[in-house]
Amino acid sequence: MSTPPLDDRDGVIWYDGRFVPWRDAQLHVLSHGLHYGGGVFEGERVYDGRVFKLTEHTERLHASARELGFQIPYSVEELDRATLELVARQGIRDGYVRPVAWRGSEQISVAGARASVHVALATWEWPHVFSEDAASLGIRLATSRWRRPAPDTAPVRAKAASLYNICTLARDAADEAGYDDALLLDYRGHVAEATGANLFLVSDGILYTPTPDCFLSGITRGTVLDLAADLGIEVVERHILPGELGDFEECFLTGTAYEVQPVRSIDAHEYRIGKTTRALSEAYTRLVHAPADAATGV
Repeated sequence: MSTPPLDDRDGVIWYDGRFVPWRDAQLHVLSHGLHYGGGVFEGERVYDGRVFKLTEHTERLHASARELGFQIPYSVEELDRATLELVARQGIRDGYVRPVAWRGSEQISVAGARASVHVALATWEWPHVFSEDAASLGIRLATSRWRRPAPDTAPVRAKAASLYNICTLARDAADEAGYDDALLLDYRGHVAEATGANLFLVSDGILYTPTPDCFLSGITRGTVLDLAADLGIEVVERHILPGELGDFEECFLTGTAYEVQPVRSIDAHEYRIGKTTRALSEAYTRLVHAPADAATGV
């Protein structure tokens, strides 16, 4: 059975402070955020009916909006409460939450200071990004021609919708070429990240990850770094050149939707799913299914 489109589902969406029927959660075609990229968002996972690290995500949504020069008109606490109520109303056990904030339709101008700010929260069942066997087999990446911009050319510390144009172009090209995802370099030619996830590599039991100085350091990335410390795994955060990719034995991606996703190849470089990847994947799975005080803080 085919999956229904996201604009034609039953249930409710939290929209500007109230719950509205799913199909009624719409915005005007002249919204500033649609025309000029004035929007930020988050991705959150629901495990066993609980939202993992909800407050961290909500705080980052606020921080992203500030980076784009606008203020979200609902506090972190208000959005957290609305999210939990929404998940309960929708009966989500294993799914995804999408908070989004954008500038409204008071004006069509590059300037956005006079535009209102709208916020919506939606949630739906979504157990996997890739096929169910991707966790055991790994996925294939192709290096994209698109690069992450320099910090003085884009709001790289924000989870901004406008920055994902690069990811869409890179992912579409990878899909067309038969790969699962794309690897992006940064403006200097260093290894950066995948289209929606951070990158980790392993050599001789040491965990390496690119320095996030021009791309978002994800919440899942931070969680995995904490887990590595708990497991006694040495971590090196540094700039990594594409020519080094063949020097590593293991590779995986991290992200809210990706979780800990093994990678079996990047271009012609092949990797195995080794003990470091397995240990971190298992530790992450235990954490997200842990009692609420350990996994969610709510």
